[in-house]
Amino acid sequence: MKPYLITVGEPAGIGPDCIIRALSDTPSAFQDCIVVSPSCWLEERAKSINIKLSFKEFFSLSEAEKYETEQHQIRCWNPLASTPCGPVTAGAPSPSTALAVIQCIESATIACLNDRAAALVTGPIEKAILKAQGFQFPGHTEFLAHLSRPQELHETDPIDFVMMLASETLRVALLTTHMALSKVPGSLSIQATLDCLRIVHHDLKERFGITEPRIGLCGLNPHAGEQGHFGSEELEILGPAASIATSEGINVSGPFPADTLFSATNRKNFDAIVCCYHDQALIPIKALSFGDAVNITLGLPFVRTSVDHGTALDLVGKENVSSSSLLAAIAMAKRMTRHA
Repeated sequence: MKPYLITVGEPAGIGPDCIIRALSDTPSAFQDCIVVSPSCWLEERAKSINIKLSFKEFFSLSEAEKYETEQHQIRCWNPLASTPCGPVTAGAPSPSTALAVIQCIESATIACLNDRAAALVTGPIEKAILKAQGFQFPGHTEFLAHLSRPQELHETDPIDFVMMLASETLRVALLTTHMALSKVPGSLSIQATLDCLRIVHHDLKERFGITEPRIGLCGLNPHAGEQGHFGSEELEILGPAASIATSEGINVSGPFPADTLFSATNRKNFDAIVCCYHDQALIPIKALSFGDAVNITLGLPFVRTSVDHGTALDLVGKENVSSSSLLAAIAMAKRMTRHA
């Protein structure tokens, strides 16, 4: 069986804490998993929080795959033979580890693209530190999509990835991801909305095993524009895109006012809700499922899941760090690969 690869993310954040606590509490979840990281990032944190685990480091994925782990033992694939990696101070991200963080993510992604791994599970990154070292992407989602393309994406090309967050209660997908709210209206288009609806429909069927997916579409403006009184995006962009999608056999309804779409009565009518911008999607799912939701990138040629939280630098090394989102991300990756 191909391994599930887990990246730590920012080594000074709670990524190492989550992996260590998850393995300590639920060792069965790490069956068939390999952490893509120098073992020292985990060893130092385990000592600081007084959790006894065993770490086995390998410098090639094939060697890590061959090794049979014992209970409470982590296999670490360290792909950093030629990448400088400075020391880690818990709670204090440093530019000296930025290139190493990027290299771990890239190596894990390439392994997935080469069909060497079953799926990728990512820990939280500290975006500002990475950007200071030349990282040109808003976040994980955009970076993974970039690595997965055979060539650069042009403005006229179809959208080829979608950010989704999912829990047992709700699934939300985003038309736009990490951008200023002021830029959202100008970033919406009929084509981009249609591309998103197609990807969500496809992956709900192929990755989640939902035979006839039901998709709800959020409006951008209050009251979904109130027939154009509060904005025209619903009439000129979202509605037409939904109509085209419907003609293609996609079961999509909307656009609906966002303030009522997430009620218990309404959300049960949909397998996923497509939202116009970041907070429109993340506020309801985090209010309902914080700590148990999973970040998923749809449209990639492999399964990628992630935790639903950031690096939480103020919690590093503390007892109240929860590994529930990481465990949910691992479980979701395994569930999605069963349907792929």
